[in-house]
Amino acid sequence: MYTESINVSVIFYSMYGHVYEMAEAVSKGINSVDNAEPKMHQAPELMPEDVLKDSGAWEAKEAFDHIPEATPEVLENSDAIIFGTPTRFGMMAAQMRNFLDQTGKQWAEGALTGKVGSVFASVGGQHGGHKTTIRNFHTTLLHHGMAVVGVPYFEDRLNEMDEISGGTPYGATTVAGATGGRTPSENELEIAKTQGKHVAEMALQLSNEEATIAAE
Repeated sequence: MYTESINVSVIFYSMYGHVYEMAEAVSKGINSVDNAEPKMHQAPELMPEDVLKDSGAWEAKEAFDHIPEATPEVLENSDAIIFGTPTRFGMMAAQMRNFLDQTGKQWAEGALTGKVGSVFASVGGQHGGHKTTIRNFHTTLLHHGMAVVGVPYFEDRLNEMDEISGGTPYGATTVAGATGGRTPSENELEIAKTQGKHVAEMALQLSNEEATIAAE
């Protein structure tokens, strides 16, 4: 017995558009898997409008204004969840942390237990928290009982040495540069696609196994 389809939520926070671009690539990877549908949501903004305008982020955010805001209920209704966040001093952004801090009800009810969870990120430099941000994020997913999935080394682009590139076995990353002037490279976007595809395949496999067991 096989599951007809699954939905994979891509929940991101983006300030200047880097994480949004990566989220789109992740969604394309999900879409490449039969019977898997990506659904994008963004974590609610916390910064005042005047601060966003002063930082130059206001115009950048207009590109993804159409993406609906995430709620904790979105997590419950997802078969798998891929989170995307900028790095803030080696940790996730406050906007994402605030969103996750609202999921106490889901934790108490075990609503996310057994769901596949994964993380991708944007960092300021080559040593700006690629791994620490994602691994710190994993702690929350594990507390929710989620099955954490990264990017296996069958993705050869993780070994790129001829150019600056993000990408870790823990999850896709992009190097935005200290002033945010660098956009995600083709190599980074392809790793993000692979992550989306791999997560969808793992979630579909688990869903099918659960459906088979339930039918026996």
